[in-house]
Amino acid sequence: MTRKEAAVAVGSFGACLISVFMQMIDVTIVNTALPSITADLGASQSQQLWVVAGYSLAFACVLLTAARLGAVLGRRRIFLWAAAAFTAASVWCGISSGAVELVCARIVQGVAGAGMAAQTIAIITASFRRDHQPSAFAIYGATAGFAGMLGPLLGGALITLNPLGLGWHAVFLLNLPLGVVSIGLAVKYLHIGPAPQRPPLDLRGSAIATAALFLLLFALSDSQQSGWHPMHVGCAALALALAGLFVAYERATRRHGGTALVRLDLFADRGFAIGSVLVAVFFGLFTAFVFTVSILLQDVLRFSAFRTGIAMTPFAVGAGAGALWSPKLVNRFGIRVLAAGIVGFGCWVAVGVGYLYLTSGTVNLALVTVPVFLAGFGVGVFGIPLQPIMLAGLGDRDLDEASGLLPTVEQIGNSVGLAALSTLFFRAHTLAGSMTMLSVIALAAVGLGALTLTLPYRRVALGSTPWSRTATS
Repeated sequence: MTRKEAAVAVGSFGACLISVFMQMIDVTIVNTALPSITADLGASQSQQLWVVAGYSLAFACVLLTAARLGAVLGRRRIFLWAAAAFTAASVWCGISSGAVELVCARIVQGVAGAGMAAQTIAIITASFRRDHQPSAFAIYGATAGFAGMLGPLLGGALITLNPLGLGWHAVFLLNLPLGVVSIGLAVKYLHIGPAPQRPPLDLRGSAIATAALFLLLFALSDSQQSGWHPMHVGCAALALALAGLFVAYERATRRHGGTALVRLDLFADRGFAIGSVLVAVFFGLFTAFVFTVSILLQDVLRFSAFRTGIAMTPFAVGAGAGALWSPKLVNRFGIRVLAAGIVGFGCWVAVGVGYLYLTSGTVNLALVTVPVFLAGFGVGVFGIPLQPIMLAGLGDRDLDEASGLLPTVEQIGNSVGLAALSTLFFRAHTLAGSMTMLSVIALAAVGLGALTLTLPYRRVALGSTPWSRTATS
């Protein structure tokens, strides 16, 4: 590619990286700020939950439709509108004066975040040559993972330092400068229009998928406060029925030559099918882990927000180290490295549970630094190469179709994982409850490692730099 093409690719990629950084940091940074938000706004436990879950629920429900809108109306247009809306919604969150208002702002923020996220994989695919795409996806995944892990640390620092006297409001207003930069880069460098054939928007499919996701996530989230009632069971059952209807409708649409919202034939590729399960479970475990640890340290063990951030720093550093080493390790040892990484994470979480049991919740931060670092290292080793490997068997057209599906899988994992695993934790809200949840996470991580070994490994250029060649090729 020429120097001008390289500059356009880097500029577009920069806009995508900033957008995913904002999206992911908003999943976890709020956890550290929840006690301050609760004290200031008088939020109930239900409202606390919806400050976290409302964002993820809205995000997951809108992704598929947002991806198709990008194909119909243009990736650039939808990305810019969504980035502007996300930035504005972040400011709304930051100036909210009541718990209900904050929940509403978070839902709007989730819808706008979905609009951005649904375009990014298609933008990366269009911006880089096929041989450079694995590295771009790896960097993109590393940024998302780093943002999620940085959230608790940054949230603790902002709450403790209290810049300009903003308190918890700063965790949302942080997105204002980031959003402005992302929008500026997209305006200057992003030039991706609608798909050449402008496929029609599958309104029926969108409505069915959105209703199914909403009912499922609502049932999981709302049941946490009072247990499973007939209403929750009915919502979950209806969600499953709608999911079956969606699959049948999408297959019929494809069979009759129509444009389906989701190309189900993508799952015929074994790597993509298994990888989708791995991605969903991994993101669910990661979100539930960060959420549990943040609430455990602050609400149960009475750590300050700043001390909570310090406690999570070794995890973030370990994940960064794992991300740096994972390409070399995977290129040398193959898929076994991913399995070892996630199993290692689960084992160190189990060690942490044992430590909490033996000390009755008394935590010596110096003593747990190495185990926390190693748990983060395992997450970094597993999470970074996963997406490039699962996408390696797809053709160029298939990659564009995956642009809406893969973020949806990730966000469903976030939402379902958090809702399902935190049901017990929110109702117990004790040291025993959090230890139970961490034990479930550890067991699930070991199972995830076993499933990883069934993933077909295709060698991809994880170590190359996407913009390294500026000469015409």
